[in-house]
Amino acid sequence: MRMLIVGYGSIGARHGRIAASLGMDVACVSRNEACPYPRFDSIADALARFRPERVLIANPTAQHADAIHALRVAGFAGAVLIEKPIFDSLSALPETGDMRVYAAYNLRFHPLVQALRAEVAGRPLFCASFQAGQYLPQWRPAADYRKTYSASKSMGGGVLRDLSHEVDLALWLCGPAARVAALGGHFSDLEIDSDDVFSMLSVNARCPAVSIGINYLDRKPQRTITLNGPDLSAALDLVGGLLTVNGETTQLAPERDVTYRAQLEAFVNDDASTLATLAEGIEVVRFVDAAEAAATAGSWIRP
Repeated sequence: MRMLIVGYGSIGARHGRIAASLGMDVACVSRNEACPYPRFDSIADALARFRPERVLIANPTAQHADAIHALRVAGFAGAVLIEKPIFDSLSALPETGDMRVYAAYNLRFHPLVQALRAEVAGRPLFCASFQAGQYLPQWRPAADYRKTYSASKSMGGGVLRDLSHEVDLALWLCGPAARVAALGGHFSDLEIDSDDVFSMLSVNARCPAVSIGINYLDRKPQRTITLNGPDLSAALDLVGGLLTVNGETTQLAPERDVTYRAQLEAFVNDDASTLATLAEGIEVVRFVDAAEAAATAGSWIRP
């Protein structure tokens, strides 16, 4: 199978390495001379000469819509996996034509997340909390954080979009959100023009009280989920690899490629049982837009 990766930054490099390890032929649309795969200057040229069966979009978020447009104009009708979040706002949604489009929320494939989802399947919940944070300068130690897309609002950066995994997991585990309230913005002394803190509340279909807190500031990285419901108290620490359900703890810390590999395998097989669909990716964008509007207006917003 031929896989075209659009963009060769850190995440594009990870996808390329894993795809090659799975036996795929890999090529990239990139000007990055460090890319070890065949490189093309444009999507149209890559489609004509490489003829990929799958396309993975891993360039900055603000450029995702342009990449989809270029694929459609060139007549691509295969499957596309877009790195999260799929677009930077609802206003950027492009026509996808005959393409089968998925969103790359790889944390769904973490074994402990899947075990947690199995525990809550079909259950109503009383309350839920999703928390994640890591100090932005620690994310990519080899790069100046001030020059990364995360630091740039115009490139689609900011913690609300970078850590939209938490929004996706909240919607996946608690159901669609009916209304959202939020506080957020650039509150720290980080030298960026994007948001670095967001705290959100939502009322979801299966849980009346959902809180999501994300930031670029935690010097000790954290990523946790806490759920309470009838006969259920569950706590998941993804950094520590611990899932506790009603006092019983399971420990598992898979190496990082596990979730990406499982996601690519699902993508290759068009298996949407766990893989996030285009519609689910758009629901995350709706939530993000609503959170920004709520933070600005100081009121509840319906996504």
